[in-house]
Amino acid sequence: MCFCWRVDMGTVDEKVEVAIESGDEEMEILFSGTSSPTRRKAVNFDLESETSPLSSSNHSHMNTSSDHLTNSWIVKRMEMSPFRTFYIVLIRAKINILLPFGPLAILLHYFTGKHVWVFFFSLVGIIPLAERLGYATEQLAFYTGPTAGGLLNATFGNATEMIISIYALKSGMVRVVQQSLLGSILSNMLLVLGFSFFTGGIVHCKKVQVFNKAAAVVNSGLLLMAVMGIMFPAVLHFTRTEVHFGKSEMALSRFSSCIMLVAYGSYLFFQLKSQDNLYNPIEEVVNNDQEGADEEEAPEITQWEAIGWLAVLTLWISVLSGYLVDAIQGASESLNMPMAFISVILLPIVGNAAEHASAIMFAMKDKLDISLGVAIGSSTQISMFVIPFCVVLGWIMGQPMDLNFQLFETATLFITVLVVAFMLQEGTSNYFKGLMLILCYLIVAASFFVHVDRSSDDD
Repeated sequence: MCFCWRVDMGTVDEKVEVAIESGDEEMEILFSGTSSPTRRKAVNFDLESETSPLSSSNHSHMNTSSDHLTNSWIVKRMEMSPFRTFYIVLIRAKINILLPFGPLAILLHYFTGKHVWVFFFSLVGIIPLAERLGYATEQLAFYTGPTAGGLLNATFGNATEMIISIYALKSGMVRVVQQSLLGSILSNMLLVLGFSFFTGGIVHCKKVQVFNKAAAVVNSGLLLMAVMGIMFPAVLHFTRTEVHFGKSEMALSRFSSCIMLVAYGSYLFFQLKSQDNLYNPIEEVVNNDQEGADEEEAPEITQWEAIGWLAVLTLWISVLSGYLVDAIQGASESLNMPMAFISVILLPIVGNAAEHASAIMFAMKDKLDISLGVAIGSSTQISMFVIPFCVVLGWIMGQPMDLNFQLFETATLFITVLVVAFMLQEGTSNYFKGLMLILCYLIVAASFFVHVDRSSDDD
């Protein structure tokens, strides 16, 4: 190997010609440049580190870059690891401090048998699970789009009520099923929507919050149809105008339930196919206000992690629901509290924890359409899908589940739907409307606290 240096003193630039001869191969590389360090480039000749100090320095630089890339990759992998997801879902939220109440309820069931404590601990233990279920659904909505995400939010938001209803129906507690589902409708329409209007109106007191009036009218129409389906069996029963006493009422309930399921399926098809035409006006109005907030939002967990957590949380809620249903009767007797109050007021508040959190959060972000979709959409789904589904399921299981919710409960539902429909007819909201809905719910709660549920045999 030989090096030949040629230097031209008459010029400013140095011209270096390097000839490398190795065996039968001959290579000649010409470099030209100024004396400025910024114009010099390091070249790797694939020589041994002992031969070229420059090669050693370049290898060191490349190794440093490679280590940096490797460390970055490890950090990213750690950020998406299951431990980080576990921390986000089950540790980070402050409400997760209530999670130990669930296992404590199971331990109390087997070691003490005190229904009051089992009922209370199960009730408290379900609250964070319902809220985390809503969080996982919200994360999944980032990948499914707004329309399917809204339906998923309403569906899994009602998963707690549906699981409790199935367990109660399996135990033959038909009245608990009817009253808990009725209480879910009342809670969503009065309490959840009321708090959404109230908090949104307080945070945005200097502006008028608006929502899509067309969507609210469609949901109000479905709710009135559900009231009609629930009212006719009750009126038929209490007017004693049945052709076959007891049998006609059940047959009408099952027929009406099938019709309501068809109507809800048609509503889903209409919403999915006509979403753009239905919601474009309101999106054009609030698009500028929401654009900045939407850009900041991003999913915190992956799609499959959200699906996995939905399955885990639903399973854990179903386990606690079984212990909760078993302790209802004993808790009612020990606390000297009407079963109607427990079924209509206490159980739905726990089941609607996810709706409470998400609806209020969206209202504070001035996304009132989403809050309305959570509250009214959830009520629509319970009245048009969950209740008819339970009637059909009771038909299959041999349980006498019907749409006769008794006169007092049916009248309460009818008046509630009318009040909410009047509140929604203007397409605007403020904190005073929210306060009125909250106060209406307090009247309903007080009414059921002094209400004695009469069985069909006493009528």
